[in-house]
Amino acid sequence: MAKKPNYSWEKRQKELAKKAKKEEKIKRKEAEKVQGSSEEE
Repeated sequence: MAKKPNYSWEKRQKELAKKAKKEEKIKRKEAEKVQGSSEEE
């Protein structure tokens, strides 16, 4: 009998990857904001 794919695990991995990417983007944007404001002063 062939091993059936674990769709719930795949879905979770995909969602975790998406979440991590989103948080990385937010952190980068905030870092740029901080850098930009300190350069203007």
